[in-house]
Formats: sequence, structure tokens, C-alpha cells
Amino acid sequence: MLDDELLATHLQELRRGTVVLACLLILRKPNYGYALLDLLERSGFAVDANTLYPLLRRLEKQGLLTSDWNTDESRPRKFYRTSELGGELADTLSHDWDELHAAFHTLKGES
Repeated sequence: MLDDELLATHLQELRRGTVVLACLLILRKPNYGYALLDLLERSGFAVDANTLYPLLRRLEKQGLLTSDWNTDESRPRKFYRTSELGGELADTLSHDWDELHAAFHTLKGES
């Protein structure tokens, strides 16, 4: 039987890169952090806020996201959006994901 800690470690490694791709895809339409957390969770990506916000800042620093503050409402919110460079990366990663998905099906003996 799998050890819980061992499983958790490997699941975290497996999901780490997929969250980046998921964010780049979702943020093709502007959104703010809390709403992104909700969208990710509803899509099957369990991400903690303490993980997501540093990730968003890192992706913005890398030029993969842009951000703007919306102060129209009573509570200002920082909206993120995938940049042109981020869109190119999302397209490339999506293509690679599709190839990996097909390769896993082959390895599992599925057609």
C-alpha cells in the first residue's frame, strides 16, 4: 500500500507544472486571484492561496502575465491576464500536454 507522504510528494510534483498551464489558459480572460482559485478548484486543480499568489507574481515577473488594479468597486482587486508571451507558452505547453497524454495512453495499452 502506498505511503500517504510518498503519494502526496509525487502528486505535488505531477501537478506543479499543470497549475501553471491551467492559470495561463484561464487567464486569457482577465480575472483576479480569489476567482481564479475558485475556477481552478471547480476544474479539478486543488491549489492553496499560499501557492497561487506567489505563482501569479512569478509568472508576471517572467512576462507571462500582466496585471491591472480595478478600483471601480469598494474593494480594489488586482486582475491578471495572460500576456502575448504567456499565450505562446500556453499554446506550446498545451501541444506538449496533448503529446504526453497520447503517449501515456500508448503506455497503458489504450488506443
